[in-house]
Amino acid sequence: MPLTLASLVQHSALKLTVRAGADRLDAPVRWAHASELTDPVPYMEGGEFLLVTATNLDAENPEAMRRYVRRLSGAGVVGLGFAVGVNYDELPQALIDAAEEAGLPLLEVPRRTPFIAIAKAVSSAIAEEQYRAVTAGFEVQRELTRAALAGDGPGELLTRLAAHLDGWAALYDAAGQVVAAAPEWAARRAARLTPDVERLRDRPAPASIVVGDTDDRVELQSLGTGRLGRGALAVGTGAALGTADRYAVHSAVALLTLITARSRSLQGAEQRLGAAVLRMLLAGQPDHARAVAGDLYGGLLDAPFRLLIAEGTDPAAPASLGEAMEAAALRTGETLLTVPEGDRLVVLAADGGAAVAACTAYAEAQEARVPAEGAKPEEDQVTVGLSAPAGPIAVSAAYKQAEQALSVARRRGRALVEHEELAAGSVLPLLADDAVRAFADGMLRALHEHDAKGRGDLVASLRAWLAHHGQWDAAAADLGVHRHTLRYRMRRVEEILGRSLDDPDVRMELWLALKATSTPSAPEA
Repeated sequence: MPLTLASLVQHSALKLTVRAGADRLDAPVRWAHASELTDPVPYMEGGEFLLVTATNLDAENPEAMRRYVRRLSGAGVVGLGFAVGVNYDELPQALIDAAEEAGLPLLEVPRRTPFIAIAKAVSSAIAEEQYRAVTAGFEVQRELTRAALAGDGPGELLTRLAAHLDGWAALYDAAGQVVAAAPEWAARRAARLTPDVERLRDRPAPASIVVGDTDDRVELQSLGTGRLGRGALAVGTGAALGTADRYAVHSAVALLTLITARSRSLQGAEQRLGAAVLRMLLAGQPDHARAVAGDLYGGLLDAPFRLLIAEGTDPAAPASLGEAMEAAALRTGETLLTVPEGDRLVVLAADGGAAVAACTAYAEAQEARVPAEGAKPEEDQVTVGLSAPAGPIAVSAAYKQAEQALSVARRRGRALVEHEELAAGSVLPLLADDAVRAFADGMLRALHEHDAKGRGDLVASLRAWLAHHGQWDAAAADLGVHRHTLRYRMRRVEEILGRSLDDPDVRMELWLALKATSTPSAPEA
């Protein structure tokens, strides 16, 4: 139950006394806030229990108190706590009368009860309520997941959802027709909402709208993603959804999206469940992901795994790789999670398992084979980025690693690059990136323009000086000039660039810029 003024009155340590509005103590309290402003309303959001000592209030003036209390009540303040023994030895009658007239609960706070104690009590109670709501939300998510995985269609899931919400639930197909409802009488109520479902269908998923009449409040949620709408879920309740209820509805939407796609194939349903698990892992919700994964993917999350991203100009290439990995996993009894993403494929596979080995062998065979006669080199090719071993709490980092490895594989014309190679290899191949080249060109442009006018070879001199670690004699000998000439040229470099060569960061950036402009472009992926 949410925190109320009645809960605070019953808190034995606070010793609060009701002086007005005793019939409105069931109002939920969203926060406790102390303010001595004569008009704190601009800083209120509604639902506050306001604490005052009346330092700046004319608390014995009836008209002033009527205006003050009316403002608070109109702003949604649920109660007023007045500390006695500070500025007033007892509650002013004018304030009591104004609170009674406005119906605003007025609580007397004894001198020995500090406002901070009340604020802590409110904060603690709110935190406990939020924890209970989240815990209840996860429990109902697990319950709905079990119903979805039972394979009996959406009926049992809707029944459990309706029971949890103390309302009703209905599922619509893509045409807006009622497919199932719970309880049974809700089918008639749901049928009246077909025009609203059709209106929702015109919006890109995920989307939602709230409709209703005098009977109930109905929330419609689309199923599917983008323009691939697969229907809608309707939930009817007597009031707005709470935190736990919202968790339940979102879980039902994800699960019903999967259930309605089962007719396409069991594999399709498994992939979508895998996608939901992957999204939860990427969102940093490993416990929720485990609950949704159940027996299907749960074992995969219990040991280190690799995340790989495969792409190809032809969507058939990543699909073919996925089939090879699935065949290997099937032979050894491994669990494999595959999620198609357009022309790409995202895979979670056991570290050191047969599926990862099959991926490596597939990539090696691709690099070894000769393209068919008349075919372009990039046709029927796959490019793969493979993360380091990871666990459920590090999937987001593993995804970034796979993206980085994929980018490098694309630039180098490789079929597969593991992220662990990036730390062990040279940084120089990475300088072939267009953004790095643009930076290098911009940094050295003024020097190139200077040299183009025939006023000296500053770029070559800078390269020689940096290559010899700033040793004047060695660099001058390499260039075939006197060291004083080289010193003059380096001063000109500093003047033109407006940067000091004594700064190691500047020397590093200039060296990388020189290497980038001399590095040949990487082949296109």
